[in-house]
Amino acid sequence: MSNSQPTLAKSLTGLHLWGLAVGLVISGEYFGWSYGWAAAGTLGFLITTILIAVMYTTFIFSFTELTTAIPHAGGPFAYALRAFGPLGGFVAGFATLVEFVFAPPAIALAIGAYLNVQFPGLDPKVAAVGAYIIFMALNIVGVTIAATFELFITILAIAELLIFMGVVAPGFSFANFAANGWAGAPEFSVSAIGGIFAAIPFAIWFFLAIEGAAMAAEETKNPTRTVPIAYIAGILTLVFLAFGTMIFAGGVGDWRTLSNINDPLPQAMKAVVGESSGWLHMLVWIGLFGLIASFHGIIMGYSRQIFALGRAGYLPEVLAKIHPKFRTPYLAVLAGGAVGIAAIFSDSLIQIGGLPLTANIVTMSVFGAIIMYIVSMASLFKLRQAEPELARPFRAWGYPVVPAIALGLALVALVAMIYYNFLIFVIFLAMGVVAFGIWRLLSGGITKEAAAST
Repeated sequence: MSNSQPTLAKSLTGLHLWGLAVGLVISGEYFGWSYGWAAAGTLGFLITTILIAVMYTTFIFSFTELTTAIPHAGGPFAYALRAFGPLGGFVAGFATLVEFVFAPPAIALAIGAYLNVQFPGLDPKVAAVGAYIIFMALNIVGVTIAATFELFITILAIAELLIFMGVVAPGFSFANFAANGWAGAPEFSVSAIGGIFAAIPFAIWFFLAIEGAAMAAEETKNPTRTVPIAYIAGILTLVFLAFGTMIFAGGVGDWRTLSNINDPLPQAMKAVVGESSGWLHMLVWIGLFGLIASFHGIIMGYSRQIFALGRAGYLPEVLAKIHPKFRTPYLAVLAGGAVGIAAIFSDSLIQIGGLPLTANIVTMSVFGAIIMYIVSMASLFKLRQAEPELARPFRAWGYPVVPAIALGLALVALVAMIYYNFLIFVIFLAMGVVAFGIWRLLSGGITKEAAAST
């Protein structure tokens, strides 16, 4: 791109980045995870969540080395491009793009469904599209405004989760939590192991997309200092909230009544304080902020990924255009939104395995995330070997053991995901093959960034 083009504004602080890291994920503490109880039971899912929490914690303590050494809006694709060349960059870029473009439609529909409960005359799909329009606009008008808003609603969402734990604590009993906790059975058996692995996607939902904060590194003040602090504080915040909400919700009554619903926290609170309590109404209303925080943050993430892929030549260069006034990648914001809105209106028209489109694209989003984690850890090992002199302001803790744990657990998660979601994985691969063919046809298989580096 020409040097006369405007550049991304470096205006974010470490607090902004922490808010983004937590906000990207926090909707996963409010809904989605309780389906893991249906697969594994409370005790089985506790084991699954511990394993996935270890995977994410070791991943973040390793991934931060890449983020600070290569502060790039493309995040994982930039690391893989440097480590493995254009093909590695393609794999990481495609996986990350699937993760971040496919997650928002499901969250937008959840926002629409929530608003429909409060306002029955409001069509959930219209509300979902309205959410896209509002938050795309907010992302376009300026990164500081967008990140400050994200920080504000993330703090509200965290406060609400803490209030939930405090309000239901008097009704908590570990006996309730543990009852029939091994996939519906009172005692552990070999049959419970399958449930533990089947529940992996729901445990990932607790932490999915935290890595998206890396895509704001190019817009962060002093990223070598602020990124490590924000990431480490972010993963510790999320681990505490994930275990706190899950354990307290499961111990207030019969957890099986919460295992197949989208609003486990309000229902758990209702069992303790009754349905007329002001606490319950506050939880229902402020719970919307958890959805908004993740939705808004992921829009910010996908736009930077599309922008970076366009700038590198993996996507049309026009998607890398920066708004001359707001200095944001406005066409990338709109492109990702167009895909999401199309998915919203296709939700009831396309079914895979008997499930609506959005249910399946969430699973596809998880596939993208896991593959990106694997490629990122492989990039860390490759760059340590190939570029030992690369400036690394933050070095992965416990190298090589800690990154190896993250890589090993990600591989286990991928195998389990393929086993339990084989058709979705085949569709994911088919999309990747089509995207690869288009890229090779249009670019000859080399990106502008790769050409420049050679």
